Amino acid sequence: MSHRLLVTDEIDPDGLALLRAVPSFIVDEVPTLPADELLRRIDDYDAIIGRSATRISEPLLRAGTKLRVVGRAGVGVDNIAMDAATELGIAVINAPAGNTVAVAELFFGVIIGLLRHVPRAQQSMHEGRWERSALMGSEIRGKVLGIVGLGRIGSAVATRARAFGLDVIAYDPYIPEERFVAMQVRRMATLDGLLAESQFCSVHVPLTDETRGMIGAAELAKLRRGAVVANLARGGIVEEAALVSALRAGHLAGAAIDAFDKEPLAGEHALRNVPNLLLTPHLGASTVEAQRNVAVDVCEAVRDALLEGELSRSINVSGGPDDWRALQPALLVARRIASVARARLADRGARAVDGITLKTGPELVASRRVLLAAAAAGALEGAVEHDRLNLINARAIAAARGIELSVAEGGDAPHPRAIEVRVHAGSEQLRVGGVASGDGPPRLTRIGPYHVDVAMKGQLVVLTNKDVPGVIGRVGTALGNANVNIAEYHQARLAQGGEALAVIAVDGNVGHAVREVLLALPDVWSATVVQFRDA
Repeated sequence: MSHRLLVTDEIDPDGLALLRAVPSFIVDEVPTLPADELLRRIDDYDAIIGRSATRISEPLLRAGTKLRVVGRAGVGVDNIAMDAATELGIAVINAPAGNTVAVAELFFGVIIGLLRHVPRAQQSMHEGRWERSALMGSEIRGKVLGIVGLGRIGSAVATRARAFGLDVIAYDPYIPEERFVAMQVRRMATLDGLLAESQFCSVHVPLTDETRGMIGAAELAKLRRGAVVANLARGGIVEEAALVSALRAGHLAGAAIDAFDKEPLAGEHALRNVPNLLLTPHLGASTVEAQRNVAVDVCEAVRDALLEGELSRSINVSGGPDDWRALQPALLVARRIASVARARLADRGARAVDGITLKTGPELVASRRVLLAAAAAGALEGAVEHDRLNLINARAIAAARGIELSVAEGGDAPHPRAIEVRVHAGSEQLRVGGVASGDGPPRLTRIGPYHVDVAMKGQLVVLTNKDVPGVIGRVGTALGNANVNIAEYHQARLAQGGEALAVIAVDGNVGHAVREVLLALPDVWSATVVQFRDA
């Protein structure tokens, strides 16, 4: 199967070489396209890879009916309509680590340049002046650096800051205490607490609804008088008008800004005429090494997503492990046992699914969130018309349909990699379990109170029947007469002569007519056919 990829915005050749090395890939490299032309062309492509110059809008995503992956050669994704991509089941992949060193090094370059008046000194020398006495600077050693956001870049800044002799503090409510200890960074419980102690304050957080305007007039006022602020992350995190006021009032000694609300910066922008403000044109990732790194990172991830369904780097899939391939059997089990539960409930006359509860063995606890998404996808199969129902959009689709998703804690698991779902539909519910062992195919191990053991692939037939002699033979004969081969047959009962449950893995196709033949057999009470769409 071939895949066609559109590459724009001048991606580094080393990244493109990875894509062109795949025989089934057709790679079209084009300059940054006008929005209307891109909209006309996008429906030809399975993936698009670019940088910040190309806006991946909601209309563009909806027009790309074949799109499976959007790759961003960089950290930010504010040029991508993330909600629409998630709704449509399109993976969004960025390269968060490739420019880490470049941004961290630039931070120290601009801060030291600001404190030592390097831009002014350079300009005055070129203009024929010698202003040594007027350019007295200050050192960073011994001062307090407050870092907002201790992720990859914030951590890289902290590591280098210790070499400069800075006292490093940080605020990040999403980073565990162990990370602060390992980084030798003093944790601040609140942003206000960090601001009150900081002589330098640098923000290293993504631009989100939570972080937009997080450093405004009130926050700048909490900084020590004479502090310096740096924003090398995203425009909008530090309010530009508030920064101008704080600098003009003399409350701040200086600031360094590399990212702006609107880029490129307008010609007569207020920031251009502010004292002690060092401006750079979004140079954070502008090194040869960083551009090569982010291109290689994102192209590798897009390649693996298209060829292998590897979504560990997709930022609109959460909760997966670092070793995504090792999780594939468990994802398959979660999706398929939910499919079995949904089909059985539907045959019992239950209304639409309204709840899914997931429980796992100890080896899968860390991946429960993405496994729950897989279960939601299984429960929604056949119930929704969506060409790209997958791990990316299953949770959102479930929420839109009022399906409550939850995780059950505790309890003994029959296997370290066991998975169980309890699917609710009105007053009905059904418990179905499976095992994703690493040394064999995914197995179905439980339906309701019955313990079974059947491989989940292709098509299953689930019967309830009376536990009497001859019933298995009659079922086998009926399937044989329909030219349906039995791969596995597992009969389970709770008591002799009572109700039994049979799970039959078949090679052929059990259609409506064959199902009716099974239901007409003596002592067969129900017959559910489960076709795994992701077989």
